Amino acid sequence: MPDWMYPSDHALCIVDARGGVAVEREMACEVDEIVQCLESFAHPISRIGFEAGTMSQHLFYGLKNNGFDVVCMEARQVSAALSAMQNRTDKNDARGIAHFLRTGWFSPVHMKSREAHGTRAQLSCRKALLYRTIDLAKEVRGLLKIFGLRLSQMVQHGSFDDLVRPFIEADGVLAHAMLPLLDGRLEIFRQFPDLDRRSNPGGCV
Repeated sequence: MPDWMYPSDHALCIVDARGGVAVEREMACEVDEIVQCLESFAHPISRIGFEAGTMSQHLFYGLKNNGFDVVCMEARQVSAALSAMQNRTDKNDARGIAHFLRTGWFSPVHMKSREAHGTRAQLSCRKALLYRTIDLAKEVRGLLKIFGLRLSQMVQHGSFDDLVRPFIEADGVLAHAMLPLLDGRLEIFRQFPDLDRRSNPGGCV
């Protein structure tokens, strides 16, 4: 793992068929460490469960690929059940989740494939690029108004730079203040068309 990546800690709890706590510990939220811990346990692990969250996909497929039966639990249901505890800690939450798993009192969450999450990430990145382009264009418009330059609302994203850059470069004050902003917007927009094509190969909006 790169030095700049710091996995978050989480609590692990193993209970037996009668609900007795066999193992409790804090450890990094990393598949390899969890697998090592579970494989070192003296008895077979019948099932692994955890509450749905940002690390769900990573844990679900990582543990499943190591041969474990894995369940991701519906977060609202788990949270509502655990809210009855007087002392909410990671350790106590892990113990509660272990008991839910043992008794079957939980609703499983469907886990999307890695490919589906990749598509979602691609669409999120496309949206982020577009919104940043729009935000920077609005900033340029607002600054130009201060100097008496008003742009038409009908200017397209692709022609925005060609339209406003001559005005900005012709004025030393504007050029000094706004060219870095305009250059930044242009560079972001240059990345958008390719990502847009990959996100929307069929040409549907």
